[in-house]
Amino acid sequence: LIITGLSGAGKSRAADVMEDLDYYCVDNMPVALMPRFAELCIATGGRYENVALVTDVREKNGFGELLKTIDQLQEMNCSVRILYMDADVRTIVRRYKESRRPHPLATRGTSIEDAVHKEMDLLAPIRERADFIVNSSNLTLGMLQNKLFSLFAPNGEKREIDVTVMSFGYKHGLPMEADLVFDVRFLPNPYYVEGLRQKTGNDIEIQDFVMQYKEAHEFLDKLEDMIKFLIPNYVTEGKTQLVISIGCTGGKHRSVTLANELYDRLKECSGYGIKIEHRDIGKDALRGK
Repeated sequence: LIITGLSGAGKSRAADVMEDLDYYCVDNMPVALMPRFAELCIATGGRYENVALVTDVREKNGFGELLKTIDQLQEMNCSVRILYMDADVRTIVRRYKESRRPHPLATRGTSIEDAVHKEMDLLAPIRERADFIVNSSNLTLGMLQNKLFSLFAPNGEKREIDVTVMSFGYKHGLPMEADLVFDVRFLPNPYYVEGLRQKTGNDIEIQDFVMQYKEAHEFLDKLEDMIKFLIPNYVTEGKTQLVISIGCTGGKHRSVTLANELYDRLKECSGYGIKIEHRDIGKDALRGK
């Protein structure tokens, strides 16, 4: 895959997404080296089967040879496609103003707008030859990711998200990786019930104690509904990991029980991976309590 297009249109972002799709990416690959690089990839016997090469106007005098090089690669039995990253002039000018970096074609006395128009003229033959043209002007990063996944992922699958349901104890501190935090200390604490202190939310006695309260069921119903609403929206925005943290005082009884209950409700949902983690369940035992 040849990733090219206007400077500031998102070629590096596109390369990052292609890496997530298991492409081996090389930025600013000299056009003259592409056939030799392809030979090396072929010689590995499939180890580098999917390769994305990023090239742009930093490759001096390279665009005059790029189309010839693509023909040469096809003669080597390489499947070659061109992804052209595009954007409108106003968007590119704004991005360069925000980044405070010079446009590669800008010279003293030349405006960014003039440089963009010059680049458009230089790249016109490549754009006409492109297999895919993606205009990033109005795309968020998540929208760009989803667009490229729809073009290049097997069967056009959407980007997945990994969900972790984590129990924790507030006295041990908030989880650094938490995205969503829910406090279940509003429920009665089995720690103060005779015979339950040494048990955990993985034991049926604690589960029965916590789940005997209608508030626990109402909390889970509302939480499940909200999480199922949030996940597809997080995916649309490009989020790939979601940590849902449920906390009680010690992270041993109530939080473990409710984290397990939420995990059981969510694990049947398709489209994302989910796991359960009890961060602090054994810390009281280590402290002799």
